[in-house]
Amino acid sequence: MQEVVMPSLGEDIEEATISFWHVEAGEHVEKGADIVEVTTEKSTFNVAAPCAGVITEIISLEGESVAVGEVLARMEEEN
Repeated sequence: MQEVVMPSLGEDIEEATISFWHVEAGEHVEKGADIVEVTTEKSTFNVAAPCAGVITEIISLEGESVAVGEVLARMEEEN
């Protein structure tokens, strides 16, 4: 099981808001594919899949604020 976490988005950015999920639970993704869009006061970023596999659970929902390092989703890594 692989956790997708909110990455560091810059020195002064401690959290971001989930603006849009590009995937749904149960969907297969390739490593590096954009899976979620997050927004800060200054910019919009895409978070990529850390590995190839299936998104098993989306934890942070659209509209929620998430701190750097918090879990956004879980995925089953492809062998």
